[in-house]
Amino acid sequence: MQIVFLDSNTIPSVLPVPAWTNKWVNLPATESGTQQVVQALLDADICITNKVKITAEILEQLPKLRLVCVAATGYDCIDIAACRARGVLVCNVPGYSRQSVAEGVIGMIFNLRRGLQFYQGVGRQTWSDSKIFCVHGQGILNIADATLGIFGRGAIGSEVARLAQALGMNVLFGEHRDQVNPRPGYVSFKDLLRQSDVITLHCPLTNNTRGMIGEPEIALMKPGTLLVNTARGPLVDENALLKGLENGHLGGAALDVLAVEPPPAHHALIKCTHPNLIITPHITWASEAGVGNLVQGILSNLEAFVAGTPINVVN
Repeated sequence: MQIVFLDSNTIPSVLPVPAWTNKWVNLPATESGTQQVVQALLDADICITNKVKITAEILEQLPKLRLVCVAATGYDCIDIAACRARGVLVCNVPGYSRQSVAEGVIGMIFNLRRGLQFYQGVGRQTWSDSKIFCVHGQGILNIADATLGIFGRGAIGSEVARLAQALGMNVLFGEHRDQVNPRPGYVSFKDLLRQSDVITLHCPLTNNTRGMIGEPEIALMKPGTLLVNTARGPLVDENALLKGLENGHLGGAALDVLAVEPPPAHHALIKCTHPNLIITPHITWASEAGVGNLVQGILSNLEAFVAGTPINVVN
């Protein structure tokens, strides 16, 4: 049984090879495109992929493939319907980054509300010239009593809520944008936009959530609202976000994901010098504990599949 990991460098540690296989191929990074992926998987029974896409066209050329193990929680890179039609199982690793991402989100909120980026620059550049002991500049806002709006109530969204409530934040969970009557424990999509001081996204990328935050949604937000996205880049219309920052309606944003990863060097958000814009390279999941959970989750998925009792199956 041959196992091929298409983008093994996406995990900053080497996965141990199970004793039951001597046909394990680590490919540091496989170029996107049908032929490159097909060539890599021609003899594979099991494919491990983090972000390399597995499409219907690719699957048609891989009659041996039996399992796609996604080295992540989100599986929007996989054509689930095509896998189901060809009898190829797909599994993921749910919840592995719950604590890591949630703590990252809280850290971003502290950074944005407290103006840490701005004052770190002031401390290095102009503090020595001050006539008094401190330097006033950007407004500083407390975390306690602010309203945090969360879209997505899975493992990560729920953990963000728990940590935020412990800090004294008021937490709202937002309904789907096409849901007329909110479920118990949720507010409507538009009400969350209107009422929140900070909005954080923890949704899967689907046809319904793609572009869920655009110009109309930003216009509904209170002036100065902060936006955090650690889920998937295409949830947000990046041009609308940039416009909201430039015209001052958005108070700031923290983005761990962008629509294209890695982004081109000339990307408008990368070039943006807004003092309350944080961009990190899709890394909030990667605490040491988070990586360890992911590695164990992948190995457990493989062991269960070989034993004939597959787990974490999404199709």
